[in-house]
Amino acid sequence: MSSILAAVSLKSAFHFFYNGGFFMLPLLLCSWVSVAVIVLRGLALRRDVVIPPMLEREVEGIQPGDEDAANRLAKLVRHDRSTAARIIQVGLEHLTWPKSENMEAVQTRARHEIVRLESGIFVLEIIVGIAPLLGLLGAVSGLISVFGAFGADSATQDPHGIAKGISEALSTTIVGLAVAIPSLIAYSYFTKKVETMAAEMESLVAELLSKCYYQQAHQQVLPPASRMESYAPPEPEAEPEAEPQPEPLQEEPQA
Repeated sequence: MSSILAAVSLKSAFHFFYNGGFFMLPLLLCSWVSVAVIVLRGLALRRDVVIPPMLEREVEGIQPGDEDAANRLAKLVRHDRSTAARIIQVGLEHLTWPKSENMEAVQTRARHEIVRLESGIFVLEIIVGIAPLLGLLGAVSGLISVFGAFGADSATQDPHGIAKGISEALSTTIVGLAVAIPSLIAYSYFTKKVETMAAEMESLVAELLSKCYYQQAHQQVLPPASRMESYAPPEPEAEPEAEPQPEPLQEEPQA
């Protein structure tokens, strides 16, 4: 019994798409592409894949100025091909640079990685735009055919046949909206997810670089007590010796 119902449902679906006309083909293609992109992006944008929890714990566990922990993290990111690991690796490889230049290098790499995360999402944006238009175009094309046949010989036309033709023409609009709505939801979800993970990675890398450059910052900015201890007042300069003044000439007494 279940196989019979499945066969009837499959036959009804086939007739539905067949009666929709030529524009059903691009709409079906859009639906397949949309499903493929949603599945692939859903697997690629998992948080555990982009920002591994083990890597996050290692960064948070580093103490300021702990070079051994930084070296262990460098070995870890060499074997980890996640997005966060590639960004952190750039920061660890350029620790000999000034902090501002290192941050610029990290930001450049981060922009490249964000573009990789967003790859494929633009396809959903295109489908959201063209699927309703294809459905509307198919509906208008079907209505033109129906009303054209009705105007050619109105005496022999059956009103029920006209209504059936209009319903078949509007089927492309239904399919277009059915493809566009899930694509729009997935596009909005993936875009927001990429923005959220980009902010988390930025915060993680900023924390790591602050800990790695802690020693340099500590040496450049001494606390007030250290400043007072290292301060020695300058020795007073010796006053120059006064030059001897010539003795005044004494007048000889007159005889």
